[in-house]
Parts: sequence; structure tokens; C-alpha cells
Amino acid sequence: MRVTFTVNGEPATVDEVWAGESLLYMLRERMGLPGSKNACEQGECGSCTVYLDGATACSCLVAAGQVEGRSVRTVEGLAADAELAPMQRAFVEAGAVQCGFCTPGLIVQATDLIERNPEPSDVEIREALAGNLCRCTGYEKILDAVRLAARRGLDRA
Repeated sequence: MRVTFTVNGEPATVDEVWAGESLLYMLRERMGLPGSKNACEQGECGSCTVYLDGATACSCLVAAGQVEGRSVRTVEGLAADAELAPMQRAFVEAGAVQCGFCTPGLIVQATDLIERNPEPSDVEIREALAGNLCRCTGYEKILDAVRLAARRGLDRA
């Protein structure tokens, strides 16, 4: 089947999508957008988190055909003009990036939180990130990064 949708603000068409193909597979393997990671394939780890029509979703659980006519924004779509997005920069500066496998999903989810709630409490940050698993850290540097981005605001560098 052919799937036509918008990805990171640009129109996209992907041909020969098979019925059981996930959005994650289509993004990574067919479109060359490797930011979303393939970890659990069960929607449990959050490594593949993307925006789907403005709401976060685990792309491993979304059938590629379901995005027909819809809008997808990946971690690659957060940055503009080859500059890191504010949340991406905060993750680097706070030392929240270790192996990097969970980082894209965490950044998308944290960006969504700050877009909805510019001044979240620690409890709200923890709740928002509860579906994103990291095996390398104790999460403190990740929380520091989200706090830093919140203090700065997402539309400021």
C-alpha cells in the first residue's frame, strides 16, 4: 500500500508498505530517520516515542497505514536549521545522554511536557517520563535536563 502523510513538516509518500509494518520501521528503515529507537517493540520502553497529530505515541505500536493523511514529528523534527532544539541542548549540557538509546524518546516526551506545562514540578516530570525507560542512569541527570529546559523555555536557546 502507499502511505501519504506529513513528517517533520514535510509531505511524504512511502510505497509498498506491508500490512503489519510499524510506523517505527517505516521511519527508520524506509525514510532514513533513525532517531526513534527500536527496543522493546511492545510500547513499554518509550525509546520510539514520536508525535502523532500533536500527541506523543509509541511508534512501534502504530501501524504504518494508520498515519495516512496524518502528521508525524520525530526527534529529528524538533531541531531547526541544524541547531539542537532547546531540550536536546539541555540533555547534552546536563550530562543526561549516556548510551543514547533512550534519549530520543525521552527528549520527545520531555518536550511534550514542557509544551503543555512550562513549569512542571518534579512529580509532574517523573509522571510524564514514567513510560520512558533508561538502563544507564539513575534518572537524576535526565530530570536535571528537563528542569534546565523548563527554566530556559523551549523557544529560547
